[in-house]
Amino acid sequence: MTDPTAAQTTIADDALTVVTERMPGSRSVTLGFWVGTGSVDEADELWGASHFLEHLLFKGTPTRSARSIAEAVDAVGGDMNAFTTKEYTAFYVRLLADEVDLGLDILADILWSPAFRPDELESERQVIIEEILMHGDEPADLVHDVLAGALWPGHPLGREVIGEQRTILPMTRQQIADFHAHHYRPANMVFAAAGAVDHAAVVDGLAARSRGVTGGVAPVRQPPQPGRGGTVVVERPTEQAHLAVGLTGISRDDDRRYVLSVLDHVLGGGMSSRLFQEIREERGLAYSVYSYRSSYQGAGALAVYAGTAPAHAGEVLDLITAELDRMADKGITDAELAAAKTHLRGSLVLGLEDSGARMSRLGHSQITLGRVPSIEEIETAYAAVGLDDVRALAGELLDGPRHVAAVGPFTDEHLTRR
Repeated sequence: MTDPTAAQTTIADDALTVVTERMPGSRSVTLGFWVGTGSVDEADELWGASHFLEHLLFKGTPTRSARSIAEAVDAVGGDMNAFTTKEYTAFYVRLLADEVDLGLDILADILWSPAFRPDELESERQVIIEEILMHGDEPADLVHDVLAGALWPGHPLGREVIGEQRTILPMTRQQIADFHAHHYRPANMVFAAAGAVDHAAVVDGLAARSRGVTGGVAPVRQPPQPGRGGTVVVERPTEQAHLAVGLTGISRDDDRRYVLSVLDHVLGGGMSSRLFQEIREERGLAYSVYSYRSSYQGAGALAVYAGTAPAHAGEVLDLITAELDRMADKGITDAELAAAKTHLRGSLVLGLEDSGARMSRLGHSQITLGRVPSIEEIETAYAAVGLDDVRALAGELLDGPRHVAAVGPFTDEHLTRR
């Protein structure tokens, strides 16, 4: 017998992929469109178009204003938002279960029938310019952008998602409308829903609201050539030095992604991690220190971040480098492996207790992997990770070229004099 609570997937007649998951006992539902286009798919002159569109679709349709959309969602206690990444853009709404039709109405309307009113486009253009300026004033964010540019020089993966003033200011309404018409088509989209949902009803509801839009294709992407390593310093009069060390990782569909999750957790993924214990707990050299992994189509990265006093930047960089060397040489211990597996399994399960998290898992998995792995499949994959697997991957990745990005009141010579 089929489990009625398992994820169900349908490719509709218009080529839209619909994936849902029913949560027994849930009284809410989260609905979302996931578009398989992000900043990596933009031509140079359209850098920032995906993020611009994310803003503009909330400005309304021929029959709905931005205010009426906000008021309709607020009136039923719901919330609505969107976000743009390098490889996809998502729009979602969370509502009480009996308001599914309202959610479908609004999402289908803004995705399929945006108005692109000239006055609203200009006002939102200024909002995005302010966002760009604000982002540039956040050195803890900027350092990751600098690192991405060093990891993937000359490739769209190395660019910040929101674009730059030089591309946002001249971007025309027609360019944005054409970008939408090309990319926002069913075959390049996923609709995900979780909570108190009926799969067939969602499929039928979307078909009734499709506006006759069909077809489309996923963007064709070229993988980047990795950088050769080195140090990039952005001098800013900040109180802290912000450091990021990056290495080439693995792509999003690499079967070793579960091994990398274990390695990342032991390195800097939590309060018990090596970097947190060594740099913060034992030496008091940083408030924030962590590692993270990024995986894309044909590319990936493993990175470490730390914020510290400028006088301690060289010492912290030495400690990060030493830990990377140690893990590359010796891997991790039995105790670290067991603790990482337990943590990752717990995080997986605890992160699926609300409809929003469930919808995100469905949409992200379907748009990036082309399917939704079951929880049991993921748990089995983590359970199969062994010490030799981690040591082999650590030796491969951590011995590779290292990129250092730094934002703060110093020069690269300051970093190397230690």
